Amino acid sequence: MTGSHPGKPPTPAPLTGPAAPCWVNLMTRDLRAAQEFYGAVLGWTFRPGKLGQEFSVARRGDVPVAGIGAVATAYRVAVVWTPYFAVTDADAAASRIRERSGTVAVGPMALGKGRGALAADRDGAVFGIWERTEPATSPPAPDDHSHAWLRLHTRNAFDAAIFYGQVLDWASGRPGCCEVSYEKDEVIVECDGRRLVRISSGAVEAAPDPLVRPHWQVHFPVDDVAATVAAAREHGGSLVEQRALAQGTTATLLDPDGGLFTVTDVRGLTADGG
Repeated sequence: MTGSHPGKPPTPAPLTGPAAPCWVNLMTRDLRAAQEFYGAVLGWTFRPGKLGQEFSVARRGDVPVAGIGAVATAYRVAVVWTPYFAVTDADAAASRIRERSGTVAVGPMALGKGRGALAADRDGAVFGIWERTEPATSPPAPDDHSHAWLRLHTRNAFDAAIFYGQVLDWASGRPGCCEVSYEKDEVIVECDGRRLVRISSGAVEAAPDPLVRPHWQVHFPVDDVAATVAAAREHGGSLVEQRALAQGTTATLLDPDGGLFTVTDVRGLTADGG
């Protein structure tokens, strides 16, 4: 997903910025089982989170890359990977979501070093917002790629771009805001000239297939997609879809609890952005 333009070397794309994606979080049912699976498949280690015993922070080396919380049952939500977007005012952003026919399911409330809320857009795709209230202390993303990339599969990409643009102040002209462009019937969101999000049309709200319903798809960069798929299968996951990129491959997987995620060959990100 995120990457540099074709023909150019990869550039860093940290999930930062006033309205950029800032975090990804897995809502699951069994924290220990999720840690065992993602530790084996993606090589992550885990430390307890500050939100209680049902939360942990996944790390690649010393760098935090994702959160996992065993809260799907408590909040009566699906097991799902969810992106969180940075906002300057969580209350104002939550109001904008409601005003535009979205739904705020939880919050805004204290969340880590800030305040956050769990929401859904008007087509049902789940996402979060987060306002930082304390200084950042985590190391930055690696120099050659970010921790995760995002793709929104939605009913109408242009309608969705208007919704998120108004909620998150994309293309507002504010310093550091994300910019929106159009490429081959997709909406591309960039921050500081780096691609962070693609938005694609064609999702169907009532479809039984989770790949067809509107949803945010979280991509994780890996060095070897085939080995990652094999590890996922060995530890109780399953392959949903695999396709070739101009360089490398990408594969969409289900974890044993039903969480959908995608792994993308780092080489492919420099060619067609996943």
